[in-house]
Amino acid sequence: MAEHNIESIMNVTLDNLKAMVDADTIIGTPVTVGEVTLIPISKVSFGLATGGSDIPSKNPSNLFGGGGGAGVTVTPIAFISICGTSVKMLQVNTEMTPVNKLIDEAPEIINKVKEFFNKKTVIEE
Repeated sequence: MAEHNIESIMNVTLDNLKAMVDADTIIGTPVTVGEVTLIPISKVSFGLATGGSDIPSKNPSNLFGGGGGAGVTVTPIAFISICGTSVKMLQVNTEMTPVNKLIDEAPEIINKVKEFFNKKTVIEE
């Protein structure tokens, strides 16, 4: 009987957690302002706890006690900006690690390399 009760508590807790967090929480609904479309990106963290115990009692129907709970934290981390054919990631966090900075600047570096080789081809012809 106690296993059934703990299972019910877990199912209710998980159902409520699913209702709070879905894919739209991580990749948000796009917002269009003029020619620019912004797509919010968030980091989602959650915790879940469920427990129960058999309590000694003379009446067998009063043997179980339990509870459960969950918590969710949603942190915005970036926006994807789309304007025409230009796509950029705008980070909310101002702390740039070297890897994040490289990823952030990669499209600009690639464009500069393309421009360099295009100019070199035009000069040689």
